Amino acid sequence: MPANNGNSAGTRLVIVESPAKAKTIAGYLGRGYVVESSIGHIRDLPERADDIPERYKGQTWARLGVNVDHDFEPLYVVNHDKKSQVTKLKQLLKDADELYLATDEDREGEAIAWHLREVLKPKVPVHRMVFHEITPQAIREAVSNPRDLNLRLVDAQETRRILDRLYGYEVSPVLWRKVKPRLSAGRVQSVATRLVVERERDRLAFTVANYWDLSALFDTGKKDEDPRAFAASLTSVDGKRVAQGRDFAPTGKLKNTDVLHLDEQAAGELATRLRESAFEVASVERKPYTRKPYAPFRTTTLQQEASRKLGFSAKYTMQVAQRLYENGYITYMRTDSITLSETAVAAARSQAIKLYGKAYVPDKPRSYASKVKNAQEAHEAIRPAGEEFRTPGETGLNGDMFRLYELIWQRTVASQMKDATGESVTVKAAGRSSDGERVEFSASGRTITFYGFLRAYVEGADDPSTDRDDSEKRLPNLAEGDALTVSELNVLAHATKPPARYTEASLIKELEDREIGRPSTYSSIIGTILDRGYVFKKGTALVPSFLAFAVVNLLEQHFGNLVDYDFTAEMEKVLDDIANDRAERVPELRRFYFGEDGDEGLKEMVTDLGEIDAKEISSFPIKGTDIMIRVGRYGPYLDRDGARVNVPEDLAPDELTAEKAEELFAQPSGDRELGTDPKTGRKIVAKSGRFGPYVTEVIPEPEEPAEGAKKTRKKDVPKPRTGSLFKSMDLTSVTLDDALKLLSLPRVLGELDGQEVTAQNGRFGPYVKKGTDSRSLGAEEDLFTVTLEQAKELFAQPKQRGRGRAAAAPPLRELGDDPASKKPVVVKEGRFGPYVTDGETNASLRKGDAVESITIERAAELLAERRARGPAPKRTRAKAGAAKG
Repeated sequence: MPANNGNSAGTRLVIVESPAKAKTIAGYLGRGYVVESSIGHIRDLPERADDIPERYKGQTWARLGVNVDHDFEPLYVVNHDKKSQVTKLKQLLKDADELYLATDEDREGEAIAWHLREVLKPKVPVHRMVFHEITPQAIREAVSNPRDLNLRLVDAQETRRILDRLYGYEVSPVLWRKVKPRLSAGRVQSVATRLVVERERDRLAFTVANYWDLSALFDTGKKDEDPRAFAASLTSVDGKRVAQGRDFAPTGKLKNTDVLHLDEQAAGELATRLRESAFEVASVERKPYTRKPYAPFRTTTLQQEASRKLGFSAKYTMQVAQRLYENGYITYMRTDSITLSETAVAAARSQAIKLYGKAYVPDKPRSYASKVKNAQEAHEAIRPAGEEFRTPGETGLNGDMFRLYELIWQRTVASQMKDATGESVTVKAAGRSSDGERVEFSASGRTITFYGFLRAYVEGADDPSTDRDDSEKRLPNLAEGDALTVSELNVLAHATKPPARYTEASLIKELEDREIGRPSTYSSIIGTILDRGYVFKKGTALVPSFLAFAVVNLLEQHFGNLVDYDFTAEMEKVLDDIANDRAERVPELRRFYFGEDGDEGLKEMVTDLGEIDAKEISSFPIKGTDIMIRVGRYGPYLDRDGARVNVPEDLAPDELTAEKAEELFAQPSGDRELGTDPKTGRKIVAKSGRFGPYVTEVIPEPEEPAEGAKKTRKKDVPKPRTGSLFKSMDLTSVTLDDALKLLSLPRVLGELDGQEVTAQNGRFGPYVKKGTDSRSLGAEEDLFTVTLEQAKELFAQPKQRGRGRAAAAPPLRELGDDPASKKPVVVKEGRFGPYVTDGETNASLRKGDAVESITIERAAELLAERRARGPAPKRTRAKAGAAKG
C-alpha cells in the first residue's frame, strides 16, 4: 500500500501536468512527497525532420512518424523543449521509492501518464493517481486509492493522434499544391470549417421575402385594470392564416399556398377597412407554465454560456477554468457528464436553503442524465470544489476567475432548486371589417407565480431577441365575449432574414449535436480555424474567408468522405469503442488508411487524385455578373476578362454582391503612370499593394543576349526603387514630383561623429539614423526638410521608447468599462493598427473587427485573451563576438 500523508518512510514522486497544479497539490501532501510537473506532454510524433532520430532517418515512413506497413507503429520523440524537464524528472525519480502519475483523468491525461512511464522507465512501484477536484480530501483519497494505467484509454488517445497525423500529413500537401502554400487540413478542423462555409453558402443563396401584417392595441375599457390595454398581431383573415417569416423558403417563395401573403398595399387597405370595426375576445386559453432547472455544466455548455453571458471565447473559457481547477476552486473542466456526486448535491441543496429558504428546494434531490451519446468516462459535472461550496464572495477571487466561478456556482446551486411555475395565456380577438371580412388577432402572455431556481440563475440565449426564461408579459384579465376597442392600428413591414452565422457558442453546439469531435477539443478547433485564416470574426459571428471556400471546395470534390459529417462522427464512435474494449486500434487504422471491402482509404485518395484544376477549385462566380472571385497566392481578388482588383480581407463573402464588385472595379487600380524620371529615363508608376499604396520605377526587360552569349542572371538585374505614399497622399492625386521625392529616400544629411546620417521612413514612421542609433521625426514631411544640425539636436536628446515618444493621440472611440478590470476601455491607433486598451492591457483588433462597430463585449474578449497569454517574452540579442552554434 502506498503511504498516506507522508507518515511512512520513503519518498513518493508525484508527477502532474502543470506547475500551478503541482504547487497546490504539494501543499496538501506535505512531507514525504515531491510533486513535480511534466509541463504538459513530454513526447509526440516528430514535427520536423531534425526531430527524427538518426537510426530512422533513412526510413521512408519516418517523416510521417507512423510506420503504416508495420501495424501503424508510431515514432515518438521527446519534445525538444521538454528534454531538460525529462532530465529533471529522471533525477528526482532516482531518489524516490514510489512514483505516482497524477495527470488528468481523461484520455489525454492517461496518455501523458503512459508516455511518462515509457520515457522515465521507473524501477520503483508505479501508481496511477486520479481525482476530479483538487481539495485536501480528494488528494488524500487519490493517494490512498490508486489504480493501474488504463491502457484502453491510452489506446483510444493514441489512435486519435495517429489518425490526425495521417490526415494532416497526407491531405495538407494537396492543399499546398492546389490552393496555397502552408495550409493545413485536420480531421475535425476541416469539418468545422465546412460547417461555417455551408452556412455562408446558405446566406449567399438566400433571397429576401417581404411581407406585411397588422399590429393592434386593444383597450378593454376597464379603468381599474392594470394593464388595461394589450398589443396583438393579425393572425388570420376569413379563416386563412396570415403569412409569417416561417412560411417562406430560402428562395423567397411561399412554401405552400394555404396562407395569405399580404403586400404593403393589401395590408394598408385592410387596416383602412378595420378602423371603425368593433372587436371582442374570441377565446382565452390558459395553461400552467413550468420551467425546470438547467443541468449542471459540462464542458460545452460552460463554453456556450460563458460566450453568451461573459463574452469569453471557448479558448479563453478553458484557460480560466483550468486556473480555477488547478487552484482548487472547481472540479475538472473537461467532462461530458452532468452528474453531481452525493456530496455535491448535498452542498448545493444546503447552500440553496441558506440563501433562498426551504421553500425553494425540493424534498428529493434532483438527478440529471447525460444526453451526450458515448460520453467519455465517468467524470462529474463542472461544479465548485469541496464538500461545502464557497460563495463567490468567500473565494477571494477577482476579475475573470471570479466571474466564471460565479457562473459555475450559480448554475450548480440552481440545478438543485424547485421548478419555476406560473401561467401562460393566449388571447384571440375577433372582429369584422367594413367589407365583412372576419379577422383575428392574437396575443400571448406569461406570468410567473413562483420563481424557483430562476432566483439563482437564468440561462442566456444565442438569439438576443429571444425572451429570457424569467421574463413576464402580463395581459388584462379577460373572458370570452369581452368587448374591445382598437386604440391603435399599425401596418408593419417585415423581411425574412438569412440563417444566422455561427458564433463560437452555436458552432460548439452544432458540433456536439452532430457528435463531431470531443468537448475537450472544441476550443482548440475553433482557435485553429481562426488562427489559420479560414474564419474571422465580425462581432461574435464566425465568417469564413474566401480561402476557406477554396479549401472546402477541394476537400468536398476530392476527399468527400473525409469531410462528411456522418463519417467524422462515426470515427468518434470508433475511438469510444477502442476505449471501451469493443474495437482494436490496428484494424481501425488499417481500415481508415488502406480501405476495406471496396471502401476507399486515405492512401488511395491522396494517390489517385486525377487532374485537379487549381484555378477552378479557387474560383467562384458572382451571381448575375461575368466577374469571378479567385483565391490567389496573396489573397482573394476579382477577375473580369483579365482585369483584376484585390478584395479587402475583412469583406464577408455574402457582402460581395454584384454592386460591391462593380464598386471595387471602379476604384483606382493603383497602376497609374505618373511620368518619366528625367535622370534615369525610367517610367514612374503609382500602385496599390498588399501593404498599401506606393510608387515605383519600371525597369526595362534586359535585351536577349546574342547567340552563344550568357544570359543576364536574375541577381544582376537592378531592383526597382520603391517608396510608400505618406498618409497625406493618395493614389488619385500623387504627382510625379511627389513620387521622385519618395524615391529619393533615404536622404543623406551629412556626417556626425564620422558616421553617415540619413532621413528615412520605416514601419514605425519617419526617423533619422546614425549608425545603429535613431530618433523619430514628428511628421513624414520632415524627411525632406530636416537638416544635419536639427538631426544633431535630436541625437543629443535621450531616446524615448514606447508610446511616450510623442504626445498621446486622443482615443478613436470610448467603449465603456471592462467587466474584468472595471476600467474604461478605449480604441486607439497604434503602430500596428488600431487596438483596444483599458490602460493596463492592450489588444490589437483582429481581422473582421472595425473601429466603428466594435462593442465593449468584443473588446473585453480581446483583452481577456491578451491577459491569458501573459507578458510578451523579451527579445535577447546575441552578444558580440559570441561563438556561432
